[in-house]
Amino acid sequence: MCRNIKTLFNFDPPATDDEIRASALQFVRKLSGFTRPSQANAAAFDKAVDEVTAAARTLIASLSTTAAPRDRGIEAEKARVRSRVRYGRA
Repeated sequence: MCRNIKTLFNFDPPATDDEIRASALQFVRKLSGFTRPSQANAAAFDKAVDEVTAAARTLIASLSTTAAPRDRGIEAEKARVRSRVRYGRA
C-alpha cells in the first residue's frame, strides 16, 4: 500500500472531501505509475481519480463501527513518535 494513503474512516472530525480526493489521487498515481500523466493520458487519469474518489466516499459513508472515533491530534502525535523512532530523529 502507498505510505501516503492515510486511514480516513472513524476520525473526529470526519475526513473532508479534499482528504478523500487526495487519497484517491495517490492511489491512481500508484496504480498508473504517473505523478503527472501526459496530455494523452490526462483525461483517463482524471476520470480514474474522480471514480476512485466517489467509491471512497461511498465506502466511508457505508462503514460502521462500535469503536469511538479517533482523535486526529492524538493520532498525528503517535505518527510523529513512530517517525522519530524509525528514522532516529530527536
